This record gives sequence, structure tokens and C-alpha cells, in this order.
Amino acid sequence: MTFVDEVKNAVTPRAALLVIGVLGLQLLFIASYVGALHKPKPTDVPFGVVAPRQISAQLLTELKNLPGGPLDPRTLADAATAREQILDRKIDGALIVNPKGTTDTVLVASGGGTSMATTLTKIVTEVDRTQQRTVRAVDLAPASGQDFNGISSFYLVVGWCVGGYLCASILAISAGAKPANRQRAVIRTGVMALYSIVGGIGGAIIIGPILGALPGSFWGLSGLGALTVFAVGMITLALQALTGIVGIGLAVLIVVIAGNPSAGGAYPLPMLPDFWRAIGPALPPGAGTWVARSIAYFRGNAVTGSLLVLSAWAVVGTAITLLVATRRKPEELTGERPPFGSTPLP
Repeated sequence: MTFVDEVKNAVTPRAALLVIGVLGLQLLFIASYVGALHKPKPTDVPFGVVAPRQISAQLLTELKNLPGGPLDPRTLADAATAREQILDRKIDGALIVNPKGTTDTVLVASGGGTSMATTLTKIVTEVDRTQQRTVRAVDLAPASGQDFNGISSFYLVVGWCVGGYLCASILAISAGAKPANRQRAVIRTGVMALYSIVGGIGGAIIIGPILGALPGSFWGLSGLGALTVFAVGMITLALQALTGIVGIGLAVLIVVIAGNPSAGGAYPLPMLPDFWRAIGPALPPGAGTWVARSIAYFRGNAVTGSLLVLSAWAVVGTAITLLVATRRKPEELTGERPPFGSTPLP
């Protein structure tokens, strides 16, 4: 047998295609993470301004025209409105101009991302310095002392996502990777649901009572974890049902390669490039990270949209998994074709 024959026996055409696919995922992983995170800078950050009428318009113009466009400023009626909008996650910070002195106040919320709070304080400090004024920072939703840089929420959600697609992958490729018939698909969905509940509660126990990394509702985080794990798991099962083992790679592409760097974890969304900022809220890691931070630091505000995103992934994944299983032909389930001229049983 020649060396070429040995190569053909060792690496089948199917294996070669899978290796090429893995190489593609590897390169996409590098491109996505480095592309999103190598040079974070704020762009169009929603920012409130509370100032006397005579200087408000001029200050707003000055903030809008800062080099690079870091802020998207808007005038607010008073400091109370600014505080409410920050805690409702409608804006990321606000400048309160003191009409009776030279010390202004910048309101931030490091629970939504320490890097964003630090960046906003720096920007406003530099602007005020040109006017011979000073700034003091007030953190309305400070990150926990055990939550360094405000990224514990992100790592919690990443853990849930990893558990979701790993559990689904095991269910999909076990027992010889048998395609799922209706009964098998229902059983796998049920197992995925039970695993999600346990995984959600387990993650909340670790991040809260054990490590004390995040405050907020224990059961709120547990519910979020169950939904996140189930959403990722079911979309993985759905992709596997549609494309076979390739579906596992597609799940990694969606959740890990595209989802993690765009989730707003290490750097909040307004600090990411446009592409990642656009896709982040629509993917499970981004939606989950937003909700986890809201539960921990923002009284559970502004979670409806992100919970709908996670629910949509879960519903679509479940529907596709069950529909594909229902429509499978007998020969697809057994790997054998019926004899010529015979009629397969329904």
C-alpha cells in the first residue's frame, strides 16, 4: 500500500472536511475576539446633561462634537431624572452642572461595566478642565467588591452557555449519534430542561452564597440561568438535527465565536465596534449578560427585551428539534433504505 493510500485510509474525505471546518472556526475565533476587544473605545454612549438653560445648549454641542464621537448627549430636566434613567438603563451616565460653584457631578453605574464608568468620568473631567471646573464622580450602582471590573455577570452567563451546548452535544452524539425520532427528541428536550434547571440554580449558588460575587435575587439569577442554558442547548440540538455533527460547530460559531466577544462583558456594548455592538443583544451571551447585570445592580430593570431574545432562541430551537424529528423517514432513523418496491411503514 502506498503512502497516498495510507493517507486516504487515515483521513477520510468526511474527516478532511471536518478538519477544514475546525480550522475555519479557529480563525474566526481569533478574528472575532481580537476584532471586538483589541481597541475598545466609546462611541455614541447615551449620556444625560443637566445644566442651567443659558449654558445647556452650548455644553450639549461641545459634548456632541468631541473627537471620535464618544457621547450621545441629551438634555434632562433635573438630577432626579438623570438618576432614574441611569437605574432604568436608558443612559449610561450623566453630567450635573452646579450653577452655584465650580464642582460638577458625573453620575455613573459601575455595575454595568467598570470600564464604562471610568471612561465617562475621564471624558467629563477633561471637558470640565477646559472650563476651569472640576468633577466628582457618584456611582449609583457600584459593582460589588467581589466583582472585579464588573465582569462576574459575563462569566456566569458564559458558564451557562458552555453547559448548554456541551450537554446538547452529548445528547446529540451519544449512542452512535442516532438521529432523533419524535420520542427520542421529546426525551432529549426533557433532559435538557432538567439539566437547565439544575445548572441555573447551581450557577446562582456559586456566584451568590458561595463566592458573594454578585448581589441581587438568587431566584432571579437561577431563572435566568435555566432559560439561558435551555436556549443554548435547544438551538444546539436544532442545528444538529438539521445538519448532523456540523450543527455542533455552528452552535460554537453562534454562541462562542460571535456571542461571547459581543456580549458586553469585558467592555460594555457602546465600547465595541459597530458589528459586534449590533449583534450582541440578539445572541444568548449578550442577552444573558444584560439581564444578569440588571438583576444584580439595577433592581431588575430593562430586562424584558433580553428575556424575549432568550425565549425566542429556546422556542425556535425546541420547535425545530421536534419538527425535524417528526418528519424523519424510517430509513433516516435506521441508516438503512427500504427494499426496492416496498412501502415503508408510517
